[in-house]
Order: sequence, then structure tokens, then C-alpha cells
Amino acid sequence: MGDISKSNRALFDLDLLRALVTVADCGSFTVAATRLHSTQSTISQKLRRLEDLAGHRLLDRGARDVRPTDIGETVLGYARRMLALNEELAEALSSGGAPITIRFGVPEDFAAGRTTRLLAEFSRDHPRVKLEVSSGLSRALGEGYDRGELDLVLVKQRRGSREGVACWPEPMCWIDGAASPAFGNEPVPLVAFPPRGLYREDMIDAIEALGRAWRISFTSSSLGGIQAAVGDGLGISLLPARAVTAAHVVLGPESGLPVIDSIELVLLHRPSADPEVKVLAAMLVRMLGEAQA
Repeated sequence: MGDISKSNRALFDLDLLRALVTVADCGSFTVAATRLHSTQSTISQKLRRLEDLAGHRLLDRGARDVRPTDIGETVLGYARRMLALNEELAEALSSGGAPITIRFGVPEDFAAGRTTRLLAEFSRDHPRVKLEVSSGLSRALGEGYDRGELDLVLVKQRRGSREGVACWPEPMCWIDGAASPAFGNEPVPLVAFPPRGLYREDMIDAIEALGRAWRISFTSSSLGGIQAAVGDGLGISLLPARAVTAAHVVLGPESGLPVIDSIELVLLHRPSADPEVKVLAAMLVRMLGEAQA
């Protein structure tokens, strides 16, 4: 018996490996045959076939018992693991299908509170589903979805940019620092998301329409960073109404700033998405619909 060529590796039959494990555990071909509801000659044939595949003698057949060789002990270790994995797969398939992963992208201002409670409820009801949740700017989430890196996304967009499972208007507010207002400064300091951020151009266009000069005083890709910068007096910003905190004051019509009503939320998944993705999407639709009511 020689080494197995690397270019022609053996594929080990689980039935042969089960025969090896049973004989080793029983110490006898006769007892192993009874346990496997087979015959001694059949078990012997399976062990010979396995030894041919392995290229090594795996069992020492003594007068009174059967013991694994050193190589046999190595093969036994792998055989037990392979049989255990086979059992795990069979169990997964018999209990409703193999585990799946849902990759869900959500804007930062939706990444806590009601959303995480809903995700926890979904996980309790679907224990075999692995959730991978990413939060970030809508532009990055949309690009990740288009590349196939996300299965389900909630993103903000210009109204009507793309059709989704459902969409909702996104009320916006102009905000300033409650303790240290900055709107009266010249030029007007703006706290903004990075270039190509969804609200950045709206802010600049609105300030220029008032005939006032402006400057970007603070940039952050984090919603928390934008909220803190405005609250601490670094400038004004344009944010969803839900992101207004006690550290902010809302700039109303008296400021001359326009109402921004061109932003919407849209939920996206592919028509071919797994049923579990569609279940989670339906839960999100209900949650967001209740929030709009």
C-alpha cells in the first residue's frame, strides 16, 4: 500500500468511516455487524475498501480483539468529526432547512431603539437565521446593495429615485444649537455629512438662495457627530426630525430657510430574496408605517 497521489485524492465514503468507528468502538467485527444490522463479511469488506482508499492498514486484527493502528487512530479522529458533521447537517435539514444569513443595511438613526427591538423579536422567532446588520450612510448602503453585499436595505433617497418594497416621506428640520446659536454668524457655518451626502447640497442651495455666504465648519459621516457639533455651537445643519435632541433648536419659517420635503425612506430587497428576508421586510414595513401614523 502506497501514499495517495495529491493529484488523485480519495473521497472517503461515510458508510466506510462508520464501519471503522463501530468496529473500533466494539473491538469486534461480529459485535459491530450486529450493531450496524449487517453481516461480518460485509463489515470486513468495507474495512478493506477503506484501507485501500487510505493506503494504510487501519486495524490490527488480533486473536481476541481488534485494535486501531497508529494511522488508524488518526483516521478515527477524522471519521468521528465527519460523521458528527453529517449528523449536524441532517438535523439542520430536518428542522426547517439549512441556516441562512440575512445581511441588513440601515441608516445610523435607525440602528437602535425600535429597530433593534424588532430585530431581536425576529431572531427569537427565526433562531436558524443569522443576522448581520450594518449601519452607515445611505449612499454606501445603496452601493453595497447594488454590489450584492446586502440582502435588505433601508435607505434615504431623493423622492422617486428608485422603486422599493415600500417608501415613506422623511420629514426634515433645520437645527441650530440651543445654547450657542450659529445661524446669525457670517458666513453661516454648516455642519454637514461628507461630499455627496444626501442633505449637503440642500443646505448649500438654501443658504445661497438667502443671499448669505457660508462655510463648512464641521464634517462627519456619523449622525452622532453631526448632532453633537450642532449642539455645541459649531454650526447649523439639516437632519431628519427624529434626530433633533434637547441640545437643538429648530429653525422655523422666520429664518427664511425653506421646507425640505424631497427626501424619502425606501426599503429594498430583490424579488428572489429568501422567504425570511421577506418576513423581516414585512415587519419593518409595519414598524415604519406605525411610526408614520
